Amino acid sequence: MTKTIISTASAPQAIGTYSQAVKVDSTVYLSGQIPLDPETMQLVDGDIAAQIRRVFDNLLAVAEAAGGNFSDIVKLNVFLTDLGNFPIVNEIMAEYFTLPYPARAAVGVAALPKDAGVEMDAVMVLRQEYY
Repeated sequence: MTKTIISTASAPQAIGTYSQAVKVDSTVYLSGQIPLDPETMQLVDGDIAAQIRRVFDNLLAVAEAAGGNFSDIVKLNVFLTDLGNFPIVNEIMAEYFTLPYPARAAVGVAALPKDAGVEMDAVMVLRQEYY
């Protein structure tokens, strides 16, 4: 087993005791991303759609740092403080992902770090040419 820590300045730095992602052989475990601007480490301005887009952008930056992209994501977990925003997640996700879509869970939660409205984490399996 080969374990590699993935880190990129293109995504927010960890705000706790975790890595942005951990790669084990061809599988990459992407830590939860909230809508932080990686340059300011502040929540993005705007509505929930802006937050969702920032989270996808942050996840994509980490996926690319690991040698993959969204077509390599096999599982996506979405955490929302308001499940009424689930249709917005679907709409924006369609801008970032194409068929076949990854497996996914959407979970309503009471609160998220820094009062974010959304957090997502993912599992990615890299194609052989990437590892």
